Amino acid sequence: MTNSVQRKIRHYRVRKNISGSSTLPRVSVFKSLKFLSAQAIDDDLQKTICSVTTKAIKSKGTKTETSSEAGKKFGEALLKLNIKSIVFDRGGYKYTGRVQAFADGIRSAGISF
Repeated sequence: MTNSVQRKIRHYRVRKNISGSSTLPRVSVFKSLKFLSAQAIDDDLQKTICSVTTKAIKSKGTKTETSSEAGKKFGEALLKLNIKSIVFDRGGYKYTGRVQAFADGIRSAGISF
């Protein structure tokens, strides 16, 4: 099996146990070779509440630093929507590197999970 198929299998395995709501949204992460994107999802209404991508961040630095900055901006956007807690869906990726930096950026903005 290819890596992308294995990642999707891991994602399905994680997703069967977590779900988001309007008060406790699920933050889903997608990581490509260049960029990282995330969105807060209300699974009850099947709506995206808020989203961010590292394409929109115009900072020089490594991909990990850019992901951390995107996490901070995402956390601030969630706070503006009066969301103080989330469920983190790592999307089948290992919780290391850019995914971990993004999560730490969200935490530094004051969001708990």
